[in-house]
Amino acid sequence: MSVETDPYAVSAPFIDPLIAGFWEGVAPSLTAELTGLTAGSGPVVDLGAGSGRGVRVIGTALPGVPVVAVEPSAAMRTALFARLVDDPGLAARTTVVAADALAVELPAATRAVVAMNVLGHLAPAERARLWRRVAERLAPGGALLVNNQPPHAPSAVPLARGNAFRVGDHDYEGWVRAEPAGEDRILWHMTYKTLQGGRCVAEVAVDYDWWVVTDERLRAEWSAHGPTARVAGTGPSAFHVVTAAPDGAPAR
Repeated sequence: MSVETDPYAVSAPFIDPLIAGFWEGVAPSLTAELTGLTAGSGPVVDLGAGSGRGVRVIGTALPGVPVVAVEPSAAMRTALFARLVDDPGLAARTTVVAADALAVELPAATRAVVAMNVLGHLAPAERARLWRRVAERLAPGGALLVNNQPPHAPSAVPLARGNAFRVGDHDYEGWVRAEPAGEDRILWHMTYKTLQGGRCVAEVAVDYDWWVVTDERLRAEWSAHGPTARVAGTGPSAFHVVTAAPDGAPAR
């Protein structure tokens, strides 16, 4: 992924602090699911690892377990590497792979695949390919842990301020809106503002194409491979737990 094709090249400086609240909310449920897996060995793969907040949750939940952090954006990997080198123990067992979810070679007998905030990057045919590859690589009793961010249909999202943070004399705000962009797609418009004393002193904007899908359709896609699926967590922290059968047979 080149700078010209990397949608995070502009937004990377803001992403990590702006998603802190999401990871604080999802961490308890994600930890509980990871520690409760019956798969007793194998690495955990974090697809779309971003700045590494999820890697840190995985590493804390499963001490000593190898982690494969998959992140195609060079800009986001900068933050990921910075987080890892500040934690030598986690760095020693985390392998960073510069690839996307479809290009990475998933390890055999993978304990879990974590895919938070990545579904929208995948077209329906690409999702089908990913589910097939995950089903082939999960260890018995392993699981795919994946969230489905709203909206789940191609509808407009009015302009709203998202999260914000402060560093020194500057406040940083993320503003979002979206519009339908065809069947099963929306276009996100993201604006990141830097303010000093309430006055905007800098502003950058970026657009993201995003595929949308209902939870019902996802469950139908997963059922083709036989695993069971349920929801963990609540509200914005909810995610799907798609579990492989403990004996390697198709789960129903």
